[in-house]
Amino acid sequence: MSTAEKIFKEVQKLPDPLAQEVLDFIGYIEMKHGLRDRLTEELKQAQEPAMRHVWDNQDDEVWNGV
Repeated sequence: MSTAEKIFKEVQKLPDPLAQEVLDFIGYIEMKHGLRDRLTEELKQAQEPAMRHVWDNQDDEVWNGV
């Protein structure tokens, strides 16, 4: 079993707020090691409150992965 599969298995056991902490930590690690563009992520976070209604639209598959 790969490390990613082990992490996936463990995080499935967590309640949503703790799983979100794990996801946030992964984002931190990605930014720390240059795997994620910090400015892009900050822009996405700034847009999130205004765009939530669009991104959460279940009828529009284009936004479901955002």
